[in-house]
Amino acid sequence: MNLFKHVLGDDWGVHPEDHKRPAADRPVRTMPVPARLFLPLQQHLGAPARPVVLVGQKVKKGELIAEAQGMISAPLHAPTSGSIAAVTEITAPHPSGLSLQAIILEADGLDEWGELHGCADPFALDPAEIGKRVAAAGVVGLGGAAFPSAVKLNGASRSKVTTLIMNGGECEPYLSCDDRQMRDHAAAIVDGIRIMLHATGAAVALVGIEDNKPEAIAAMRAAAAGVDKVEIRPVPARYPMGSEKQLVQVLTGKEVPADGRTFDIGVIVHNVGTALAVRAAIREGKPLISRLLTVNGNCASEPGNIEVRIGTLAEEVLAFAGGLKGDGLGLARRVLGGPMMGMQIPHWRVPVVKGSSGILALDADEVVARDPNPCIRCGSCVKACPMGLLPLEMSARIRSEAYDEAVAYGLKDCIACGCCAYVCPSQIPLVQYFVHAKGELAAQDRSKLRNDATKKLALQRQERLEREARERAEAAAKRKAEREAAAAAKAAAEAATKAASASAAEGQGVV
Repeated sequence: MNLFKHVLGDDWGVHPEDHKRPAADRPVRTMPVPARLFLPLQQHLGAPARPVVLVGQKVKKGELIAEAQGMISAPLHAPTSGSIAAVTEITAPHPSGLSLQAIILEADGLDEWGELHGCADPFALDPAEIGKRVAAAGVVGLGGAAFPSAVKLNGASRSKVTTLIMNGGECEPYLSCDDRQMRDHAAAIVDGIRIMLHATGAAVALVGIEDNKPEAIAAMRAAAAGVDKVEIRPVPARYPMGSEKQLVQVLTGKEVPADGRTFDIGVIVHNVGTALAVRAAIREGKPLISRLLTVNGNCASEPGNIEVRIGTLAEEVLAFAGGLKGDGLGLARRVLGGPMMGMQIPHWRVPVVKGSSGILALDADEVVARDPNPCIRCGSCVKACPMGLLPLEMSARIRSEAYDEAVAYGLKDCIACGCCAYVCPSQIPLVQYFVHAKGELAAQDRSKLRNDATKKLALQRQERLEREARERAEAAAKRKAEREAAAAAKAAAEAATKAASASAAEGQGVV
């Protein structure tokens, strides 16, 4: 347990320039369906989906093309009508640039929906049925974590959750897709929240929106006016306010236990964009096949928010958004997601996935890249950490490979938000240290599991060999006893026969 964690004060987090406008103020654009869509089977936390289509097969828009595997997984649906071109490996939307399995769908240009089964009155449905339909629609958290939404809805109902928190904070700089959706679809979001309240059994929904989004706050308040159980709560604009543990504490005053979940304190957190997807899944029967994302950065010609089909390549989204300034000559970094917790990608030929909230084309002025200096123990990282940890102490232990000591200082509670690295005057890559250490610990855990499994197998083999040896010995002893018993019985029978013969001979007077 982390002994250094404390209740949030007034100085946690950081206040980076938000860079949200003018992108946030421009009308949403809808991108046409591209000729090909590249659909990774792993677009969510948990097990990847399993293909249920064959190459050459025709599919309709919204048709299931990959099913969920296991409890924590999510299915995948065709974002448009067309035919399956391949099931192969593509470049993952990840800094590693490694490949992952994907379905390639060739569009037929018709964009024709398959059969949909919506519900006119969601509140007549059993809460478990809502969870079932949300799971079947492949809805995941659209704030970036991409956790299967149905798992949280069903878990909330079982855990008797009392408070539903809707995350409209969108604290990451540059991103404004949640802001735009709250402005444009406030009534639909509130309707989705009401459906989620019914599914979870929560008594109230608190919608947290950072106060740098006045238009969204006004639209959501108007939509929630007169709606029972839905409260709009402005929160200070501070990074990482959108992190669920921080938002929960600011809105409820409750702290999520170290190594615990929000369920443990009767709270569940969902993104406002997820509420829209849940509404579409329940009322219209539509699976999650597209999302709104932000194109931004100094190298983007026309920043703004664009509705994009899942599986569209980032380079095609950028082209639709006007391309890069100067043909991208000033480009310093490509990012999928936000600049703090998003993923730097090696090139633009990676697909938009369900959790992609932004495509950022950043120039050198937006990317600080300096060589790190030794830690001066100024404590800036400690003040900035929203989890109340001691980053300088953790990093010191990690550098000496004392990972267990780093865990004692709260390593497992680190949310990798980047606040510590952002404020560090020595430019120490603290987040990379923590991610590396978590990876090493995970590798050690896997190695321990493998070793334990090997020991268990060896022990089982030894026990099997000993058991087989005992069984062979027992079988041999049994066979020997049976032979001896048979020999004794035979000898007794022969003796009895001789005795009978002798007696008969005597009775006949034979001398």
